[in-house]
Amino acid sequence: MSIPSAVRIFEVGARDGLQNEKQMVPSDIKVELIERLVDAGVTSIETGSFVSPKWVPQMADTADVMAKLSRRDDVTYAVLTPNMKGYDGAVASKADEIEIFSAASEMFNQRNINCSIAESLERFAPVTEAATAAGIPYRASISCALGSPFEGEEIAPAAVADVAKKLYDMGAYEISLGDTIGVGTPLRTKQVIEAVANVIPIEAVGVHFHDTYGQALANYLAALEMGVARLDSSVAGLGGCPYAPGATGNVATEDVVYMLDGMGVDSGIDLKKLVKTAWFISDFFGRPPVSSVARALKGKLN
Repeated sequence: MSIPSAVRIFEVGARDGLQNEKQMVPSDIKVELIERLVDAGVTSIETGSFVSPKWVPQMADTADVMAKLSRRDDVTYAVLTPNMKGYDGAVASKADEIEIFSAASEMFNQRNINCSIAESLERFAPVTEAATAAGIPYRASISCALGSPFEGEEIAPAAVADVAKKLYDMGAYEISLGDTIGVGTPLRTKQVIEAVANVIPIEAVGVHFHDTYGQALANYLAALEMGVARLDSSVAGLGGCPYAPGATGNVATEDVVYMLDGMGVDSGIDLKKLVKTAWFISDFFGRPPVSSVARALKGKLN
């Protein structure tokens, strides 16, 4: 399959990226981060999540962030909603779309949301039914699609495809395959995407890679070669996973955009503005971005 001429990047830095930071991020900083990303050309962005503050205190102010944003009609502002209480929060905040999630790993699902894969899908049924009735689009993600963080647990491509089909049949317009611990390699990536594309349209397949072993960009290229045009990434490489031992950050959006620009694939994102945004949030945390591109271009931003 030929590489897509254009892709849609779903920016996860403001939620998936920030949620693991021990230093609390004020709402105004989150709002500025989101608005800088939008100014750089991001058109689909994860702005927060309506989860219990007990479990994810960093996201306790999602309603405040949504209220303060200068919303644009051409941008999709999405929030994560694990249950009906979260869904009600999403509706109240006028989120453009919601996200639900499961995993291809039974052990991860138990650690993450204290239930089996089958039970997680049952829990989401009221959410998806309500969203469908209200005309609110929803996407879904599958954690551990390329490997499990737990020794001895194998993740078969067919198992990923089974979860993907069930989520797609529930009405999710996109199924994002997450390499939660970054163990995937290009061949493995293609095998999983092939299995999933046998049961749902390739147009509905997205990918979300972590860079634990330095394989994320290679895996994105493999996904592009399979015809995938929906890519998740996180500005400055923010993020990890509290329930996956050893998981490091998401791949940096600016690294992905640099690669796409070099391939002539249109992301609609201004690389210089994106790099400035990466340094903005990294300066707030008092550390440089993990992104190679952000560091390489720092002196060329003026």
